[in-house]
Amino acid sequence: MSGTPILEVDGIGRIYRKGGFFSGSAFTAVDNVSFTMSDTPQVFSIVGESGSGKTTLARMILRLVEPSFGSIRLLGRPLTSRYKDRIDNLEFRRLVQPIFQNPFEAFSAYLPVEDYLRRTAINLKVASSDAEASDVCDRALRSVGLSLERIRGKYIRQFSGGELQRISVARALIPRPKLIVADEPVSMVDASLRMSIVNLFRQIVEEQGVSFIYITHDLSTAYYLSDQVSIMNRGRVVESGVPTQILDHPTQDYTRELMAAIPTVDERWSELAAIDAQYRTQASRSTGATST
Repeated sequence: MSGTPILEVDGIGRIYRKGGFFSGSAFTAVDNVSFTMSDTPQVFSIVGESGSGKTTLARMILRLVEPSFGSIRLLGRPLTSRYKDRIDNLEFRRLVQPIFQNPFEAFSAYLPVEDYLRRTAINLKVASSDAEASDVCDRALRSVGLSLERIRGKYIRQFSGGELQRISVARALIPRPKLIVADEPVSMVDASLRMSIVNLFRQIVEEQGVSFIYITHDLSTAYYLSDQVSIMNRGRVVESGVPTQILDHPTQDYTRELMAAIPTVDERWSELAAIDAQYRTQASRSTGATST
């Protein structure tokens, strides 16, 4: 593409050491991973089992962990601390936002959820007053099928996992980021609602121009959602490409093992698509009844 890539990951790795510097052992969690995301809004999935290194990779992109080697560039500018001209923290948090696995750990249990969203808008300098912050938060909530009025005065215990994950997505959208890093975002959501969250990600890509890095152990969701997929095993990327290429013509035994862990991609997603259609119909009827 002619524009500056959204993200360039060049040979990054992370080494953890156990014990003393001379007598201890070293473990390489991520080893020489490289990929580029163009300026076209997209979903880039990183797929692997627990311990494959995918979450450590996500944490390095989010600047929660410093790479032991290699470099990461966002819109052509470095993220790692050894570069003096790296993007500062505020600008980075406005450009890149996370969505974590457990939505119940993403919010304070002692604050109404709306207060947390307003603080996000003010802390990231998206709004300069509570009134302005409320407008920003309401727009973000409406983009995920909710509203400020609907969540007003409620705490996290008053929401389902699916609702709270939608609020997490809204929170991530408040600064209008360029990139969202979603780490296993549907693994703790009820199975009947996962499809609606996955479809929401695709809607955000197409309507708001936000790109996603989607971290998952589930090849079926990656196949359904992604524009590009990378398979990780033992800290390395073992296979990359468009989803149909990888699933129709896998070249690695590890990829075949991941495929064997799901019944079939087409059957599973046909079933979930039917569940999603039923859920949307019920929600539409409920909304109509309420308005009446």
